[in-house]
Amino acid sequence: MGAWSKVRRMFTRDANIVTAEDLLNLAREGRLGGKNVHVTNATALRHSGVWAALRLRADLVSMMPIDVYRKVQGLQVEVPKPPVLVSPGGSEVGIKEWMYSTEFDLDRAGNCFGIITERSGVIGPDGRGLPGRIDLVELGEVTVRANGSQIKKFRIGQTEYDPWDIWHEKQYTVAGLPLGLSPVAYAAWTIGESLSAQEFAREWFGAGIVPSGTLKNVNKTIDKKAAREAKEAFRASVSNGDVFVHGADWEYKPLQAVAQQAQFIEARQYGLGDIARFFGVPSDLIDAAVSGSSVTYANISQRNLQFLIMNLGPAIGRREDAFSRRLVSNPRYVKLNTDSLLRMDPAARAQTIKTRIDSRTLAPSEARAFDDLPPFTEDQLAEFDRLFGSRSVPAQPTTAVPGATP
Repeated sequence: MGAWSKVRRMFTRDANIVTAEDLLNLAREGRLGGKNVHVTNATALRHSGVWAALRLRADLVSMMPIDVYRKVQGLQVEVPKPPVLVSPGGSEVGIKEWMYSTEFDLDRAGNCFGIITERSGVIGPDGRGLPGRIDLVELGEVTVRANGSQIKKFRIGQTEYDPWDIWHEKQYTVAGLPLGLSPVAYAAWTIGESLSAQEFAREWFGAGIVPSGTLKNVNKTIDKKAAREAKEAFRASVSNGDVFVHGADWEYKPLQAVAQQAQFIEARQYGLGDIARFFGVPSDLIDAAVSGSSVTYANISQRNLQFLIMNLGPAIGRREDAFSRRLVSNPRYVKLNTDSLLRMDPAARAQTIKTRIDSRTLAPSEARAFDDLPPFTEDQLAEFDRLFGSRSVPAQPTTAVPGATP
């Protein structure tokens, strides 16, 4: 039976119980990257490439400010954020930590879960108060009871919850399935290969996978008793760094792992590139070997823009949609501020601001507001006149426009 048939079969029977790890278990045959390597959402984190990719995405998303807006006469106006978008886990867990944890789970398992433990007085689309606090739970503790694409019950530990009491985000979705898919399941072959390479290296260099060398009598054939005595004598001599003295009949030849070492290094390099693709990050951002690429970037802003558009942008958009639907009341909506990722170097930023002022799309007072500075006073403008002979800064309004960006 094919993998997709098994997936769909899971959710076609009424009240079927499916754990968050079941979609990973579908690839069980592919999870065995080697004789002793078993790839799961937990063991995959032992691979440096998996950890680097997940950390990078979660770090960046967690540092993006979250803003709430509504449309007023066609203009986007910022409004106060509800408490759940300031400290979603109460006083113990702030929004940055909460966003890091949820993004990490979404990227490695395709799902994240939390228990809605408090509600606000604002009524949501389901007729209940909007979530006021969401306590995140560990993926392995979650089981779902589903009928087709509809989740009927969540079980966390020994307690059952109705869907409206649970915060559930998902990504890597397929039509008709109630859970997101785990990229670890599909990356299991690649991760398993690399973990096998690490396992091999540990055993090889620990002299546990093959003999470290051969001691051969070139003049005669010896029996097991004589071989054991020769081995013990040799080991006793060389184990403390001493020399082994023998006649013309014994020859010691250490085994070399040149070919195996080369294959190990190659497997590690190719593993990083594959994992970068599975987890949606450019290879060079997790220090993976990159060859044959002709893509160049004029500055760091262009590099970050490419990463935002091609890799992070879709995930950010889905999260904005989930927050807008479930955490704020209509017509308010949530946006993640990506400016923190697109910060320019000082020279490029100054040139951009100057261009906008010269083209009259930005007032000088608005530009000063970017640096939390008040508009120029008349005395400051007069100082420019004394230095440059004429007023070099155009007339300006006295207040900055909220939310303006260069």
